[in-house]
Amino acid sequence: MRPRTSRARRENSGLFGIAAVAFGLYVCFLVLPLLLSLRSSFTNENPLRATSSFVGLENYREAYGDEQLRASLVFTLVLAVGVTLAANAIGVLFALMLNRTTLSYRVMRTVAFLPQVLSGVIVGFVWQTILTQDGLLNNVLQRLGLIDEPFAWLGSPNAALFSIGVVVAWILSGFTTVVYLAALQNIPLELHDMAAMDGVNRRQRFFRVTWPMLAPGTTISVTISLITVLKLYDVIAVLTGGGPANSTQSTALYIVQLAFTSDRFGYASSVAMVLLVLSAVIALTVTNTLRRREVNL
Repeated sequence: MRPRTSRARRENSGLFGIAAVAFGLYVCFLVLPLLLSLRSSFTNENPLRATSSFVGLENYREAYGDEQLRASLVFTLVLAVGVTLAANAIGVLFALMLNRTTLSYRVMRTVAFLPQVLSGVIVGFVWQTILTQDGLLNNVLQRLGLIDEPFAWLGSPNAALFSIGVVVAWILSGFTTVVYLAALQNIPLELHDMAAMDGVNRRQRFFRVTWPMLAPGTTISVTISLITVLKLYDVIAVLTGGGPANSTQSTALYIVQLAFTSDRFGYASSVAMVLLVLSAVIALTVTNTLRRREVNL
């Protein structure tokens, strides 16, 4: 019994060490920066000044009346809703198409996931060359006779919003495809067999069997997609830089501009806290709503 006891102690000590390292990393890279940002949000911290002073809720009062912040929040929310719906619809479609076990389909799954592993900056530069007025997209459309002159895909607020939405949905489609593929492969084949025996066609089988069984995957995919878009910065910074006329300025981009262009670290921290709380409320609300759907199913 003693050798087993000593072995169990060694295993427990090893697990404790791993847990301690994980907890230390969590505190250093998440909890501590969050607390420092929260402290900074109550000050007028500016890197150009040697000292900063406590200003209480003044930054939050300014944020409440900040029209540029309000516009960035509206843009971010509209983009988040649109991209989440599009990316998840694409993910379900691709998952249904790629739910096979042959080698060719496994290769196509890898290709479908590639957008997710690419850097947002690289993706932004590639799509910028495609969407410029003399870019690949306009050249193809002109040769096909679909347009007479180049279209400014990034030159007007509505077109820029649509273009950013397409790019971000394309990026997220790799993640949503993998999630829905995993959910599809967990559906018992017996359910489809019984539905087919009852004379249910493929369309009815999807809505009565497949879609309800995808509920856990839907909860994960929708929640993470929303959070990803709510904090989106890199793709927008490369594609439009927030233009034209700040019409595509996300809240994350606004925070970076406040901190590193206007040198208002304190106010930027307060805006970051607003975005954090808003994202948490949205994520919790959506997650709880979708989990109740899982229970009802």
